[in-house]
Formats: sequence, C-alpha cells, structure tokens
Amino acid sequence: MGRKYFGTDGIRGAVNKGYMRPDVALRVGLAAGKVFKRGEHVHRVVIGKDTRRSGYMFEPALASGFVAAGMDVFMVGPMPTPAIAMLVKSLRADLGVMISASHNPHYDNGIKFFGPDGYKLSDDQEAVIEGLIDSDIDDVLAGAERLGRATQMEDARGRYVEFAKATVPAGVRFEGLKVVVDCAHGAAYKVAPEALWELGADVVTMGVKPDGFNINDGCGSTHPGEMCQRVVQTGADLGIALDGDADRLILCDEKGRIVDGDQIMALITRNWHQRGQLKGGGLVTTVMSNLGLERLLQADGLTLERTKVGDRYVVERMRKAGFNVGGEQSGHIVLSDFCTTGDGLIAALQVLTELKQSDIPASEACKQFEAVPQILKNVRYDGGDPLAAETVQRSIKYAEEQLNGSGRLVIRKSGTEPLIRVMAEGDDADQINGLVDGICSEIEVAV
Repeated sequence: MGRKYFGTDGIRGAVNKGYMRPDVALRVGLAAGKVFKRGEHVHRVVIGKDTRRSGYMFEPALASGFVAAGMDVFMVGPMPTPAIAMLVKSLRADLGVMISASHNPHYDNGIKFFGPDGYKLSDDQEAVIEGLIDSDIDDVLAGAERLGRATQMEDARGRYVEFAKATVPAGVRFEGLKVVVDCAHGAAYKVAPEALWELGADVVTMGVKPDGFNINDGCGSTHPGEMCQRVVQTGADLGIALDGDADRLILCDEKGRIVDGDQIMALITRNWHQRGQLKGGGLVTTVMSNLGLERLLQADGLTLERTKVGDRYVVERMRKAGFNVGGEQSGHIVLSDFCTTGDGLIAALQVLTELKQSDIPASEACKQFEAVPQILKNVRYDGGDPLAAETVQRSIKYAEEQLNGSGRLVIRKSGTEPLIRVMAEGDDADQINGLVDGICSEIEVAV
C-alpha cells in the first residue's frame, strides 16, 4: 500500500494545508484508536506537543478522535518527543502521540506515534492506520457507553526530569560545570534547564520563552551560532542546543566550536566500550555519517553499521543486532539502555558525565577524530524523478569512478521536503566539491 499520509517520521506538513488540518487529525485519531484498541482493558493514549500555536488546534482534534474511538487520553502539554516514548511505557498506555514538526519552522507541524513498547511504529503499522483514515468511520466510533475521556496529566514533567537524571551514574554531580542550554523555544524549555540545574550545573538558558511562533527561529540545533557566542562570553564549559522537540542536539565546546552528532556518538561509543558498557561491538548510524568516524572505530576494532536516513531505521537495526548506541550526524543520539528513540538531553548528560569524570575540557573530549571533507547540497524539484534522467545517471557514475573507493557518494530524496540531497566525501575537498556541483547541475537541468 502506498504511503499517502505518512513520511519518514510520521505525518508532517504546512499547517491547515494538505493533510495537516484538524479534520484530518480527528480522523487520524479515530483510525489509530481503532488499530490500537486490543482486548477489553481500558485503553490509554498519551498526547504531547511542542510549543507551536497550531498544537492547540491539533491536540483537541486528535483527542476527540481517540475519545470517540473509546480510548482514554492523557494530555501532557509541551514535552520532548522522547518523554512521550518514556511515558507510554511508564503509564502502560497503548499508544503515544507527539504533535511536532521537530526542527521545522512554526508554520509546519506533524504527528508521530509510539507503540506500547515506546518505539516508533513500523511501516506496516502506519500502513494499517493509513487504510482506515479515509474509510467509513461508522464502525470505528465507540458506543455512547464506551466513549473514552480526556484529562490533563499534571506530573508528566517531573516524571521525565527524574527519568533523565537517573541516566547519570550514581554519585556523579555537575557542580563546577557551567552549561549554556538553548531550548529553541521548544518542547524542552522547562525540563532541560530543570534537569541540568538539579544535577548541580551552573545553567545559562536560551530559547526558553516560547510564544507559539518563535520555535526554531534563529535558535536551537539548526541555528547554534548565538549559543556558541554565549558559551565564549560566559566562560561556559559546554553549550547544548536542542531542536524544537528535543530529540536531537548539537554541542559547542568551551572555545565556541560546533560538535556534531558524529563526534558525540564517537565519544559515547568509545567511553562505553572502555567501561565495558557497549553492546553490539560498535555503533549504528546512517549513510550521512562521516567517513572519519568509520575509520576511527575500525582502528579501535569496533564496527560501524549504516542505515538509510531516519532515526527509526537506526533504531530498527539496533534492536535487530543488539547495539545500544546509535544515531545520526544531525544529532539524533539513541542510547537504548535508557531510551527507545533519540533524546537530546540524555545524550548531553552522557557528555557532561565524561567531562566531569575525565576532568578534561570539551575541546579535547569532543574532538574524537578529524572529519573527512564532506559536501552536502540540496536541489529543489517540483515533481517527477529527476534522478532517473540519463544525464544525471551519467554524472553519478562518473563521480563514483573518480572516488574509486577512496570516498563515498550518497544521493537521496528528502523524506520531508521536495529536495534531492547530494552528498560526497573524500580526502580531496576540491575533488568532491566539483563532483557534487556537477551532479547538482545535471539535476537542475532535469528538473
């Protein structure tokens, strides 16, 4: 069955356009409620959101659908995506829903689901929901005596803060460490500063005044420049930039230099390996991670397994092969000893733990390898399949021949935007620049 509604990470799009409308959200709630009502027990669904104004529209629409399907709804308000995954398991709920478009601007929003085990739904599960969204809803509606109820959950924030703090080794406190945390005016604007302060850190906050429209606006993990400046200005030891739903992060060392997801994964993987905590003999990441990371792990006798882009695919591989560290260069870090999905705060806590225990600055701890030159460029297209054009295919074949095993070439369509992403990496920066430009030029002609 084709994927009409669901993309690579749930349903996402511009607010009040296409499928991101309240009437569609209500039907999504009905459909998902139908699929996840199993057995005669009281069925529960947890709904969280980030700080977008449109969340006030989608939250009651989804809740209405679930109540009409006969499920009890627990609304937890603005909370990180990984907190919803945690709360599903904590509350023994049948389903979790996060209303967020992650790092996108306020005028986009999205709906993503977590099953009762706290993991994102599989393609097959999403396909079943898709099949019901546009169907006749008469057989989905619960009888009047079986309607669910919707309530606000008051202690969700405290539950998640305590959960996050418990991932730090016993006896470790962050006294003496100054941390700048940029919450992107998003879902973690309360919980992240609270957890860091309660663990003893001196916390400098940014992006903690959401107004419904400023989420990700010049701040957070996609715009970390101001955070880097604040780290240097305040003499902080580390900067933490989260995205709108706090499932990913970018760090900054004490010198104001960016630390991406590849360096974070390298640090955690190697430390856990040294402590005997690493499972699977290495790391799972995507095709976008730097070749330098792969070479580093190979030198340590560790493996690096790659998946297609999307943290759900990373998690699927981790579960299948028994890994407990995985993630993406963009900052989705999955630590399955604690979480079922990417969690920016918990990943940051592991880095802070290393800084405290090793007593070395972030500029040393977070510089695990020299990154191989990597170029990524995007080409926008309106439809069709420009990659199928013969001229584009010739350009791609030529680039692969030039790299000749000394680098990598990754070309893919974005799962959330009408973009073709062209990435190449290798030891010769001028060469890969030219190869990427050549492919992008041919794609632009074919569009």
